[in-house]
Amino acid sequence: MSPSAVTPGSEPGSTPAPPPGDERKRRRLALVGGSLGNLVEWYDWFVYASFAIYFADSFFPGDNPTTQLMNTAGIFAVGFLMRPVGGWILGRAADRHGRKSALTLTVTMMSVAALLIAVAPTYGQAGYFGALVLLLARLLQGMSIGGEYAASATYLTEASARNRRGLGSSFQYVSMTCGQLLGLGILITMQHTLTTAQLESWGWRIPFVLGALFAVVVFWLRRRLQETDAFQEEAASGEDAHDDSTRGTLKALWQYRRQAGLVMALTLGGTVAYYTYTTYLTKYLVGSAGMPKTTATLVSFTALTLFAVLQPFAGMLSDRIGRRPLLITFAVGCTLGTYPIMTALGSASSYWSALGLSLLALVIITGYTSINAAVKAELFPTRVRALGVALPYAIANALFGGTAEYVALWFKNSGHETMFFWYVSGCALISLVTYVLMPDTRDAALSRAEAGADADRGADRGDPAAAPAEAVR
Repeated sequence: MSPSAVTPGSEPGSTPAPPPGDERKRRRLALVGGSLGNLVEWYDWFVYASFAIYFADSFFPGDNPTTQLMNTAGIFAVGFLMRPVGGWILGRAADRHGRKSALTLTVTMMSVAALLIAVAPTYGQAGYFGALVLLLARLLQGMSIGGEYAASATYLTEASARNRRGLGSSFQYVSMTCGQLLGLGILITMQHTLTTAQLESWGWRIPFVLGALFAVVVFWLRRRLQETDAFQEEAASGEDAHDDSTRGTLKALWQYRRQAGLVMALTLGGTVAYYTYTTYLTKYLVGSAGMPKTTATLVSFTALTLFAVLQPFAGMLSDRIGRRPLLITFAVGCTLGTYPIMTALGSASSYWSALGLSLLALVIITGYTSINAAVKAELFPTRVRALGVALPYAIANALFGGTAEYVALWFKNSGHETMFFWYVSGCALISLVTYVLMPDTRDAALSRAEAGADADRGADRGDPAAAPAEAVR
């Protein structure tokens, strides 16, 4: 066996590798711990959009509800501008100091941001100072979530067994969606226990207080997580000081600029479609289809519940057939299906018709959401993986995902709402071209141990070049 095939923990003088039963337990704990933390992070992120219809006029007075929502959507979008900053700072931290430390830091930042929103004064109390507090909190949330996506995507992928990375990484969107469902569930409960006046006056603050408390619990949980083998192997690899000093830096990422470009292109269509059918869907059903707020919220809640259930099954499918077939299916469906689905949703008159159309859209999007974390992590070596996932993804999200809701409302306000449907289709088309041209990443080796095992298998077959070592160079 080649030296590179030695598994972490099996080198002379190191701690022996854990028995198979302990290894499976460790992987399950990592999956649960990483996912629960991600759930709370995204709860805090999405609850802003879910409750915007109730607090918009508290910070932006006026007679035009669409204009008020555009102002709150603008602050929602501004939060995305900080995601590249958070992706850079926290992605670097994850590559240099470990995935665990970055995950702990992100949830701390999110807790502080949620608390700021909970106590922000209204326009009647302090003029536009309240909007400024709201803006600062969203900037802090943007930094946090920019690092959270990369740290959790990298952690869940590295902590999964090699033949189950699609399944393991799918829990990122399971937890993301469950975070949104938690927010919607709290909204539905409050809609049935409080009056609209109470929700608009003080009730909207409750979910942000809860978010801050949830984050404190997750902070304790993440302190107990174990670091991934891939990072420990990299940290103990004994590379020369020059290589170690550039780990997690922009200089190191520049060597993988083609992969970074791929991350941006493959993210483009997925992020626009995801935010269209999740955060914007409720507002679209209320503002364009004329559906009551309670009904629209229930449609989103039910559709997202089934969407979360679909993610692991699609992840497992990608472990069997590869990542590209699912990505291509998503992009074709989104390119051709957005206009008819959104048009039909705009005239949906009942809960069931809106639910069926929403589910159709989310089934299509599952081809992207279930595996995108694994695909991005599989493109980069360990020493720059978190930063490589974080920065280009955050840039694409800032430019397209975070602005999707604002662009939709802008087209609606200008009287050309259907142009937004073509915008979503165009973004998906660009990603489709990327998916067709890019290699499948399912068999990429994420560590030297995996690359060494591939080399050994290739040598046994008389094909030493068989090792897919692209990700570990």
